[in-house]
Order: sequence, then structure tokens, then C-alpha cells
Amino acid sequence: MHPSKPIVGRLAPSPTGGLHLGHARTFVIAWLAARSGGGRLVLRIEDIDASRVRPGMVEAAMADLRWLGLNWDEGPDVGGPARPYLQSERLSLYQAALDRLKQQELVFPCTCTRAEISRMASAPHVADGEPVYPGACRDRSAAEAELLQLSGRSFAWRFRVPPGKVAWSDLVQGDLELEPAQAGGDFLVGRSSGEPAYQLAVVVDDAAMGVTQVIRGDDLVSSTPRQLLLYKALGFVPPQFGHIPLVHDSQGWRLAKRDQAIKLSSLREAKVDPRRLVGWLAVSCGWSENPQPCWPADWLGRCQPLSGLPVAPWILSHDVLTDLGLNAEHGRS
Repeated sequence: MHPSKPIVGRLAPSPTGGLHLGHARTFVIAWLAARSGGGRLVLRIEDIDASRVRPGMVEAAMADLRWLGLNWDEGPDVGGPARPYLQSERLSLYQAALDRLKQQELVFPCTCTRAEISRMASAPHVADGEPVYPGACRDRSAAEAELLQLSGRSFAWRFRVPPGKVAWSDLVQGDLELEPAQAGGDFLVGRSSGEPAYQLAVVVDDAAMGVTQVIRGDDLVSSTPRQLLLYKALGFVPPQFGHIPLVHDSQGWRLAKRDQAIKLSSLREAKVDPRRLVGWLAVSCGWSENPQPCWPADWLGRCQPLSGLPVAPWILSHDVLTDLGLNAEHGRS
């Protein structure tokens, strides 16, 4: 970890749809966690899933973040020593990291389809809705990928997960430990087409960009032990992680990018004062009892962003939606 190094946080939106109120809360907390410690912010666009990237979403994400009153020291629009800041332009770095893992025989080519894995995996062993990989191809060596390519067979690269628990001190949730072998098993790090998987790309990028603090939603807790294994395998120093509860609607569903009525772009277009939203976010984090209009920067030196955060999801109440001019029955499209 980086306990003594200057804080470098990051904002890493994915341009697969517009940002919503849940993203706003996470990014405001991440921004304050870095800035309150005198730290720097990196903006990185996670656009490696080309099939899901939507035109104009990169620019829209940056406009949403600026509308919230957030800024950054490095990013696609301002440059920086770790450029480029779009993952789609960093593919050679991911390939180099994958090659290092191949040389250590820490990855193997897997020809199993998702349907085959679902059939092979027993029903109780499911992690985050995904079946636990049963290890059908894990005895293959990295070199066997050449034979698969010659035969025209498609495959994915999986990281060979060792047995045992992985522990870390979470900045929000305290001491945590998970056993990745029992929570998903050998995980994807790349495809034969050259496209990297999320777990490998974020580790390579955070290390290259000097990120020392990662604040994100608690839906990614299960990713942390996998990423810590990759940090160790690649010889990188991992950042400190903090996982915050998500935002749910009144029906208990977590917010998703398909929820058009709660998009930040909708609020921007409706000329809503962003300080009203930030005021409600401050209430949701326990920094304030009343939703007074404010900017994130107004809380610098006035709160400890990661201390005392509620452990339960923030439920969007009728009062919040009404104050922001949203339909209280916005539902789910």
C-alpha cells in the first residue's frame, strides 16, 4: 500500500451511458477524499469495451463532472505524464503486462464458453451472478495458445488464482478478506483478440498513473482481491481501496445507466443548480443535517469524507427527487 506517499486519486467513468446520481455521489466522495488530503486527481476514461461505448459519452461525462464542481490534474483534456488517458489508446501496455503474466505461467488460455461454464459449475457456487469457473482449462500452459490459434479456436486468458484468502484494510469498511478461488475462481484478464479484461486494465493503469487511493462503489468489493493478486504478480505496489454503499431508488433497486430520469445530463439540461444536488449528497454522507446548496470544495477542511459514511445504501427519497425536479415515480425504463 501507499500509506506515506502523497494521495493520488482517480475518477474513472465508463462512456457506456450517461452518469447518474449514484455516480455523482461516488465521484464527489472520491474527489473530496483526495483533495482533503492535499492530493491530486487523475481522470481516466474506461472505454475498452468498444461494443458498449456510445458516441459523445466521453465529452458528456467530463461535462457532468465539471457541472458537479469537480476538477482533475491529469486527463484526456489536460494531458499529463501518464497519457493517454483513454484506455482504448493504452492497449500496448495491457498486452505487455499480459505477456509478463504468460512468462510466469500465471495465466492460461481457456476455450470454455460462458454457457459451458454455467453447465459445469454447480448451482450454489455463484459469485455476483456469475458461475464460479470450474478450472476446466487451468492445466494448459501459456504456450498452448499458439496451437489453439493455429487451429482457429477462440480463447480467453484467465489468471490462475491460488488458494487462500486475500485481505486488505478498506478505507471505508475496515478489515476485509475474500477468497477469490471460491468467489469466481480463475478470472479473465484478456482475450485472444488482444482485448484486455477490466481487471488487468485497471491494475496496469492505476499503477502507471501512480494512483494511491481508489474510492468506488461496494459492488466492486469482489474485484479487489483479484486486483491485489495482479498487483503482486506484476510487481506493482497496490493503492488503498475504499468501497462505499451504492444509491438505490425507492423500490430498493440500485441505480443503473438505463434510468433516464436520474441522469446528470437531464439535470444539466433542466438548468438545475448543481449545488442543490451536492447539498443532498452531503446529507447522504452524514456531513450535513440539511441539504444546503454547496459545492464539493465547500467541504474541504470541514469533513472527513470517508469517516462515518453510512453502511447502508442511500435511498433516493421523495424529498430528494422533488427538490431536484425529478419525477418521484421515475421507475425503471
